Amino acid sequence: MLTAEEWSALSLSVKVSLWCVALVLPPGVFLGWLLARRQFYGKSVIEAAAHLPMVLPPVVTGYLLLLSFGRNGWLGRWLKETFDLSVSFSWKGAVLASAVMSFPLMMRAVRLSMSLIDPRLEQAASTLGAGPLRVFFTVTLPLASPGLLTGAILSFARSLGEFGATITFVGNIEGETRTLPLALYTYTQTPGTEQPALRLVLLSTAVAFAALLGSEALTRRTEQRLRGD
Repeated sequence: MLTAEEWSALSLSVKVSLWCVALVLPPGVFLGWLLARRQFYGKSVIEAAAHLPMVLPPVVTGYLLLLSFGRNGWLGRWLKETFDLSVSFSWKGAVLASAVMSFPLMMRAVRLSMSLIDPRLEQAASTLGAGPLRVFFTVTLPLASPGLLTGAILSFARSLGEFGATITFVGNIEGETRTLPLALYTYTQTPGTEQPALRLVLLSTAVAFAALLGSEALTRRTEQRLRGD
């Protein structure tokens, strides 16, 4: 059985991960489509910048978020003065940190899926009188749905395991920012908490494994539906 603190870490992790997916989905779809369908000056620079969170140390990403969205950061101060919104050292900041770290996974999955779509299908819809937005929402997005599902579930799983950027940006506050990885870290630093730490290891592994299995199953089912099997 999980303790109240462990349940709190689990529920907070799921909450942060769901909000993370909702936050990265629109820009991930847009940028994935842009990189797959358009050629423009500076494309390589934008693509490299979008992938930076995958190669930078997570602590660096968290520190940059702290400099930008902290209470004394230029964006953080503007959000506080304009909307009375503070994201540092809160669960909202944990969502932001997870979103930044998982965004490349969403974008790459969408881009790959859209690059495999035959452009003649979109052109055929255009010749039948459909406008660009209608083509995008009725042809492109449905055909790219396996990539969207894969990106969403991978982003969810990545958010569940996010540690470095989160602890650097929002700290390790019980009930507010202490997700599963941070709770596990806390147990490993506390003598006599080997059993709770092992429970969280098993729980994290089970949740991540279930997310990956769900991604494979949903992608396979969507591909079969698109093929008409």
